[in-house]
Amino acid sequence: MTDLSGLHVAVVSRIYLPEPAAASFRLGALARALRDAGATTTVLTTAVPAEYSTVLPGHDAIDVRRFPVLRDAMGYVRGYVQYMSFDIPAMFRVLFRRHLDVVVVEPPPTTGFFMRIACAIRRVPYVYYAADIWSDAVESTDAPAAVARVVRVLERWAIRGAAEVVSASPEFTERMHELFGDARITTIGNGVDTTSFGPSGARKEIGAPYLLYAGTASEVHGAVIFMDAFARVLESEPQARLVFVGQGAERDELERRAGELPAGSVHFEPRLSSDEVSAWIRGARATLASVRPEGYHRAFPTKMYASAACGTRVVYAGSGPGRDFAGANGMGWAVDYEVDAVAAAMLEALRTDATDEQREGIARWAVDTVSLGAVAARAVTVVGSVARRRERHPD
Repeated sequence: MTDLSGLHVAVVSRIYLPEPAAASFRLGALARALRDAGATTTVLTTAVPAEYSTVLPGHDAIDVRRFPVLRDAMGYVRGYVQYMSFDIPAMFRVLFRRHLDVVVVEPPPTTGFFMRIACAIRRVPYVYYAADIWSDAVESTDAPAAVARVVRVLERWAIRGAAEVVSASPEFTERMHELFGDARITTIGNGVDTTSFGPSGARKEIGAPYLLYAGTASEVHGAVIFMDAFARVLESEPQARLVFVGQGAERDELERRAGELPAGSVHFEPRLSSDEVSAWIRGARATLASVRPEGYHRAFPTKMYASAACGTRVVYAGSGPGRDFAGANGMGWAVDYEVDAVAAAMLEALRTDATDEQREGIARWAVDTVSLGAVAARAVTVVGSVARRRERHPD
């Protein structure tokens, strides 16, 4: 195990536990791993909405510093004004912290931009946590070309200034080398917090078999295809239900299309705690995930890891690494991003409930393969190597 005794490490992120998001879970696992490795660990993040408790299990001896931030109408820190309301105060908090050896920076690239400035002034190295390539993601949407170019410039600045970049997948590592040249990048993988998501616990029951889409529904994901496919599913299985948990740019469109289907056949929930989401996942015949093939095809919906950890199969629509995941290890169904194919997979999932043995096998595979604990340990190793380089070359 990497020994970080005596080091002061700050994790800077606009989102953190208890807000339910992939970034929150992986950064929570990282903060705990940094502490366990002996580092004095501080998290600089945002004040959470009132519905969330700030009591974080397992966070003893981790200093979580929160400060107010602007949020959009759905409660997210999303949008450039909202980002600035976090990034600029965070820059000054890093500038004026008394002890600091390494900073870990979570995107968006605007945060990386300001952290590069702050860390350069402090002569402190930072590690950029690239669980996504934001400029590619923006290009896959209908954002103006000028916006995409600005995001690319900001992301290049953030990545090229980092002492090390940690990447969530080999595909992202390869792409970042294409885009940003000789940046120092280590692939650490991605996963799920198997202490929050697992096969044991309550299963949500709603009086009918249901399929679940849990998590962000953005333009990149194209979750509307499940609504279109479900209209065909209802022709054969009128008792079936479709459940959406979470928010995203496509939420309004999903709700509009749900209004065209029989009343009560589609159910919407807001963002929920990990315990509540786990119960919904366990009770589902299958979860749903997608990535538009014509867009950001390198994206991997981390909601599939949560589904696997709970022992629930997944229906995946699209191409890219998510298709390989869903199509392997008895994990579920991987189909083209096409309404007929998606509807057929949804019907099969509804009609063939997994056995307890199948669910336990999927969950065991997740613990062994995609646990965030192992991912966090690899990130800690990177932080340790950055700290050692700084000790050898302090300037």
